[in-house]
Amino acid sequence: MITRRKFLHFLAGLGAFGSSTAAYGFGIEPLLRLRVARYDISPPRWPAGFELKIAVIADLHACDPWMAPGHIEAIVERTNALDADVVVMLGDYVAGHRYVTQKMPAPEWASVLAQLKASLGVHAILGNHDYWSDRTIQREGHGKTVARQALEAVGIPVYENDVARLSKAGHSFWLAGLGDQLAYAPARRFRPVRRVGIDDLGATLAKVTDDAPVILLAHEPDVAARVPSRVALQLSGHTHGGQVNLLGWAPIAPSGRKLVYGHVRMNCDVVISGGLGCSILPFRFGVPPEIVLVTLGAGPALS
Repeated sequence: MITRRKFLHFLAGLGAFGSSTAAYGFGIEPLLRLRVARYDISPPRWPAGFELKIAVIADLHACDPWMAPGHIEAIVERTNALDADVVVMLGDYVAGHRYVTQKMPAPEWASVLAQLKASLGVHAILGNHDYWSDRTIQREGHGKTVARQALEAVGIPVYENDVARLSKAGHSFWLAGLGDQLAYAPARRFRPVRRVGIDDLGATLAKVTDDAPVILLAHEPDVAARVPSRVALQLSGHTHGGQVNLLGWAPIAPSGRKLVYGHVRMNCDVVISGGLGCSILPFRFGVPPEIVLVTLGAGPALS
């Protein structure tokens, strides 16, 4: 039988565990842990012998104190040290929650990201929070977001349903950047909205003019079910890996249980980043912030 004293000791231990877990989730994992998640993939549509290293930054959510300029500088330095051929950024540069001491102006975080370096350049798409935080865009229903203007001002191209053809060592490939799938969700408060997304997968892929392989950048991984096998690889963020992982289970799965985190094989290979910042709350547990490094052509081909 459990005595009153033993029960009180149990409650005290449970409270201590809860306090330590909260301290870790709020103060240690979001701020002090940063890892590199590595994937070696050879998609069926990828040319044999063509090795390409892609560094991926997703869901920065810049703000003080959780993603301050010094923190972003450390991420940039770590990313540059990977010596990737190309760097891609998958959106959500602005703060994703209200628990901040100060919001960071877009030119400030953009100027730090401008220090990213890769032989084939740095390329970006936007995320839902980059749209949701821009009240002018939500009211008017068109135009360039503040985030896009800041990135383009420092020389980083931003793709919205657009493509770019790149080459390395005699091999060519396409980067295709999809418009955000949730861009105008908050606009329903201001005006009638027939469609919340600005994504147009068909029109984007129609801009690919030859048989070179395609790498699709899509902030939300949801589109994966519609991506044709013509695409070799889809890179996505948005989910933060669930932001909390309890013994392999993520209680938050905004894009469905299959599309929470990691490498998934659908019509094409899909890699979903756990991201760097936080949304809703500045709390991460079991999903440390990460830079993703994908090496294409380094592993055995999948059939």
